[in-house]
Amino acid sequence: MDNRSEIRDFLTTRRAKITPERAGLTDYGGHRRVAGLRREEVALLAGVSVDYYTKLERGDLKGVSDSVLEALARALQLDEAEHAHLLDLARAAGTLTARARRRSAGQHVRPGVQRVLDAMSTAPAYVRNGRLDLLAANPLGRAVFAPLFDSPTTTAARPANIARFIFLDPAARDFYVDWEQLACDTVALLRGEAGRDPYDRALTELVGQLSTISDSFRTRWAAHNVRLHRSGVKHLHHPVVGDLTLTYESLELTADQGLRLNAYTAESGTASQEALGLLASWTATPAGVANAPEVS
Repeated sequence: MDNRSEIRDFLTTRRAKITPERAGLTDYGGHRRVAGLRREEVALLAGVSVDYYTKLERGDLKGVSDSVLEALARALQLDEAEHAHLLDLARAAGTLTARARRRSAGQHVRPGVQRVLDAMSTAPAYVRNGRLDLLAANPLGRAVFAPLFDSPTTTAARPANIARFIFLDPAARDFYVDWEQLACDTVALLRGEAGRDPYDRALTELVGQLSTISDSFRTRWAAHNVRLHRSGVKHLHHPVVGDLTLTYESLELTADQGLRLNAYTAESGTASQEALGLLASWTATPAGVANAPEVS
């Protein structure tokens, strides 16, 4: 991916989101031809010259000091995810060290991590990378996310990939109750990964494929939104046990750069907990979930 264009489009879209009122500017200068702030207004708020900010917005962050990046983040009112993305873009613009480090990191799950997954018998869990490839799962995780693991998108291109499933398989809209929000979050996660590792060829190919095939993905990708993925709630409609409301925690595997373990639980005493228990009992039998009755 072109780092300069990524920087340009990110800064431009962030500037367009900030109104003069929100920025605390009282003199708006009459008719405005641009959405959000003008370049000179961002420069004023960041304490830099207009020429210098114009240079930054054209995609040149090489050699920019930390203090200028912090001032820029304040001027554009970046949230935590956006702030981190700006720093990632600046690092990619200034050095190739990150490229070598990221490429040296393995994308395979160590046996010890798989044992941890398997020990979580009552919590569906999987390990994913930054491209949203599912690299490993425990039996309950495979049962809960069976529509994803069994999707034609998985058969065509292994490993299973959350983004491919969401945007290329119509079954995803039935499985994910909050599909619209999840689709936005998924693209935002991939956009953040692109900032951290713009030299990942597999990520570039994934984004290219989804942009070519899916209008929905392409529109969201152009927004340049980013987000962090740490915890939350997922609403699923499982083909066997019906509706599930699960909370999740996304934990970084510090010994395996770029990998995260996602674990899901249901609140005690709920129908979702009972449904997880049914799936867990079915996964413990030789026939597994395949012979379980489908919900109507």
